[in-house]
Amino acid sequence: MVEAQTWTTRRMSNPRLDSTPTADHEVLDIPVTPTADVRNTIYSVGSHLSPNLLTALIIASWFMSNIGVLLLNKYLLSFYGYRYPIFLTMLHMISCASYSYLAIIFLEIVPRQHILSRKQFLKIFALSLIFCFSVVCGNTSLRYIPVSFNQAIGATTPFFTAIFAFLIICKKESAEVYFALLPVVFGIVLASNSEPLFNLFGFLVCIGSTAGRALKSVVQGILLTSEAEKLHSMNLLLYMAPMAAMILLPFTLYIEGNVARVTLEKAKSDSFIVFLLLGNATVAYLVNLTNFLVTKHTSALTLQVLGNAKAALAAFVSVMIFRNPVTVMGMTGFAVTVMGVVLYSEAKKRSKAQLATH
Repeated sequence: MVEAQTWTTRRMSNPRLDSTPTADHEVLDIPVTPTADVRNTIYSVGSHLSPNLLTALIIASWFMSNIGVLLLNKYLLSFYGYRYPIFLTMLHMISCASYSYLAIIFLEIVPRQHILSRKQFLKIFALSLIFCFSVVCGNTSLRYIPVSFNQAIGATTPFFTAIFAFLIICKKESAEVYFALLPVVFGIVLASNSEPLFNLFGFLVCIGSTAGRALKSVVQGILLTSEAEKLHSMNLLLYMAPMAAMILLPFTLYIEGNVARVTLEKAKSDSFIVFLLLGNATVAYLVNLTNFLVTKHTSALTLQVLGNAKAALAAFVSVMIFRNPVTVMGMTGFAVTVMGVVLYSEAKKRSKAQLATH
């Protein structure tokens, strides 16, 4: 009874629980550590699983969300007839903003970080512009080219990253790294020449999406360099997503015109569109969440390796579902590109190891 009374008193004196604002809101009154019995009742779901099983479930979720959003986008834009990629991307951004707020503010999966200055805000806004361009181009390309070809082009991201790093920050890689990029380019040329459903506009906007993704990674490394300005990936999404939605709003109104009216009319006649759009937007957020979880439970290198496997698996699954024609030469080109990406990753690791030893 004495301990319980003390704990009540301490809680009532905790400044974080006091409704009156204080100057120093970071002061915490740490309670006595709960007993083992109490701790056992508040374990998270993940703590009941073995670490290996939990990691396997997270990786499986990562694969399903990444491939799922591609297939849903393709189905909506090409087969269902919902031809509004900008509005669809804006829904993705609204979903990411909403779920990020819920995950960080209420579930506290990561500590919240705040934007500290107008300069930092402008940097994040610049990243949001690039982010919008990349995602809109990627979604638009799915209207015109198969998922398999989309993934083959997307695998060339390291090539564009190396180019932008050299052009913007004059970063030079070793000869081995540049040599490893040759099969990346050769493979996509091979795949493009033998793609039965090749569409020039779809190809160009997919190249734009891939280049935008590479540019964002380089610019992010430049803009958010200081420790004070660095944001956790989930916090960065929390701020970028609403900015991206606001950027996309005037474009979807101007380019796609009556998209809101068409969507509402479509929902009245076919409620399945509501399920598709909400599901698609939710899976878009899960892509970002599982990216974070995979990196947390494994490593950034593992995420990179999984990315290569995802591209091949997504291409295979899409061919099985949508039955788009493929050629042996196209599959060979895709395989050469993925092999080049693997060689590039290994060359980068060796290059970093050599720099660390010098």
